[in-house]
Amino acid sequence: MAQRYFDLSMDEYVKGRWYLDDPTSVTGQALEDVWMFSDGRPIAPQAQLRVPISRPGIPLDIEFAGTGLAPVVSGRVASIFREMAPDDVQLFPVEVEGESSPYFILNVARTIRCIDDAACREVQLYTADDKLHADRVGEYRSVIGLRIDPAKVVNARVFRPWGWPAALIVDEELKDALEANGISGGRFDEV
Repeated sequence: MAQRYFDLSMDEYVKGRWYLDDPTSVTGQALEDVWMFSDGRPIAPQAQLRVPISRPGIPLDIEFAGTGLAPVVSGRVASIFREMAPDDVQLFPVEVEGESSPYFILNVARTIRCIDDAACREVQLYTADDKLHADRVGEYRSVIGLRIDPAKVVNARVFRPWGWPAALIVDEELKDALEANGISGGRFDEV
């Protein structure tokens, strides 16, 4: 039986949910690159970070913070990733405004070229005509109905697909472990 994979995204339908802003330094200084936690590559260890709340509400186990969509996870979610996917992720402690419970920024440190263009509902690529994004020629401009080729995924529990880092892909075992622990805030769509 083929391995199944799922896009882990924000469950925007949680009633009364909180919304988190972009991570900052503990002094409130903006980070140089708010996208670094969604690039799908290892990053240098970070100094203590802080995440402000942009809209108060119910704290969640998984949230995608601010413009850069930095994955912020509770301590129990962090332990599942740490145990099941230690080679695929980095976890950076973060102070969430007003919270005493431990939270972490989850950096997915692996990218795999695995999008199945023919199986997706629609894909659009950047071309040489896209003058504003000349550095992204060949990458995905849009992916609707994301599907991946599981045969191209080798020894990875969690990763970002090459050319479309907006997706955070987890394997079925990791998804099942997160669901068995009753996590809140995350949604899983099979890819």
